[in-house]
Amino acid sequence: MSEFIGGGAVEGWERGAVGLVAGFVIAVVTSPVGVSGAVFLLPVQLTVLDVPNPRLTPTNLLYNVVSGPGALLRYLRQKQVDAALVRTLSLGSLPGVVIGAVLRVHVASDPTVFRVIAAAVLLPTGLLVLRRHPIRPRRGADPGTGPSARTVTLLAFGTGVVGGMYGIGGGSLLAPLLAGLGATMALVAPAALASTFLTSVVGVVAFWLLSLGSPGATISPDVGLGVAAGVGGLLGGYVGARLQPRLPERFLRDLLGVLAVLLAVSYLVQAVTAR
Repeated sequence: MSEFIGGGAVEGWERGAVGLVAGFVIAVVTSPVGVSGAVFLLPVQLTVLDVPNPRLTPTNLLYNVVSGPGALLRYLRQKQVDAALVRTLSLGSLPGVVIGAVLRVHVASDPTVFRVIAAAVLLPTGLLVLRRHPIRPRRGADPGTGPSARTVTLLAFGTGVVGGMYGIGGGSLLAPLLAGLGATMALVAPAALASTFLTSVVGVVAFWLLSLGSPGATISPDVGLGVAAGVGGLLGGYVGARLQPRLPERFLRDLLGVLAVLLAVSYLVQAVTAR
């Protein structure tokens, strides 16, 4: 693996191949729990592919746009997408991602700040998800099993801002938060992925518009890498979504909790070693 690490050593078709494989593997594991996987693609871009900052953020969002329909198509065919919850999430996440994109370009250029903030949210949330017993889903106007529609919208806005700033779509934060508040994985996963997809589309457009006003800056996405990783995620997301109904609720919640805790620990380690 040493030939792939640092200094932009991965070039040409090898770069696309690494993105394709990484996108596929990540999506298979994360799509059953409502996470697009972009949060795991971020360290691949930073460490393996040496994508410059802040270009890795819109590249991650482009990955979400290309990969998102894979899992969503399967969830739609399985009739698992709650349209009311998607609308509630989008009401908060769409304006949030625009604000996040502006902040990313003009204010938050240091990824260490994001790592600390994300870890502070993910660690307690992951532990909460791991401790909480499954709750039966409730149908009706309330978009979640536990939180109110207003709470869900506010959470979606906050994660939309973070998603716009760091290219994670917000699902990696939103899914464990909703699960920790009592929503079931069967409800959370499809809606979180749908919200992430819509948010990422708006985010890519926002970064493209911002790049028009900053010629020469690395604000626009790495299209080749984003599409290659996205195609891998498209295939992997379909496979993961197909597996989701066959997996026990307790297993899915544990998987989401473990992923959240591992991400928090990895971000803290990266934040400490970066200084």
